[in-house]
Amino acid sequence: MNEAWLSRLQGRLAQAPAQPRAVLELAWPDLAAAAVIGSIEPALASRMARAGLPLREAGEAWRIAASSESGVDSALAAIAQWLRENDLAAAWRDELLPVTDALGASLGRIERAAVRPLGIVTQAAHLVATDARGQVWVQQRAFDKATDPGLWDTTMGGLVSAGESITQTLARETWEEAGLRVVDLVGLATMGRLTVRRPVAEGYMVEHITVFEAVVPPGQVPVNQDGEVDRFECLQLAELMVRLHADEFTLEAAMILATWLERRAGL
Repeated sequence: MNEAWLSRLQGRLAQAPAQPRAVLELAWPDLAAAAVIGSIEPALASRMARAGLPLREAGEAWRIAASSESGVDSALAAIAQWLRENDLAAAWRDELLPVTDALGASLGRIERAAVRPLGIVTQAAHLVATDARGQVWVQQRAFDKATDPGLWDTTMGGLVSAGESITQTLARETWEEAGLRVVDLVGLATMGRLTVRRPVAEGYMVEHITVFEAVVPPGQVPVNQDGEVDRFECLQLAELMVRLHADEFTLEAAMILATWLERRAGL
């Protein structure tokens, strides 16, 4: 592994926001204390408050004030819709993600397109799958995807939706992206968790990625089911290394695969 390349990659995945951001909180009348759920640029927060959204300055933080616990989702939906109408959200997905506190407890749900402007933490599952010979299955992302079109990725990667556990996300996304059933995989194990913090076009990304590894049984190959993957390839480790150093992979996939390779070398 090229140490200079790895160091640059690690630096790109642990960056401060491009613009100053304030803490974003969520509260409702019966909540004992406001919960930190993300971050926001103060100028954007002021603009949203002037637009009549349920967002108020609270000391050095900005606070989404829901009318009640049951009103959290509607308050978050109003904010997400305003971001969409003002071209400040990512591509709209009609997909709800959990909004959590600092301990990971779910407090509400919000449209996926709104999480980066609000700096809301997301959870993701990734799978590094090999064939029986130890070669690695990788996917090329569809060229019409909103983020990183055409770049290469792990065998599977996807965000945890509202109401899902990480293992449920793993099973759902493994089938949707690769047409594989988790119960058929051999030696499925967790490699641990990586955290990404970096600026993105829509705002700031904070993502906890749980990484799994497994072997695809002989006679099975990944086949995309949802149109989000252009194709799969099965790479020898030397070829994988060359393509990683050529920056053909997404940042997150590159870090996951580099970590997997180093772990494998140390076994």
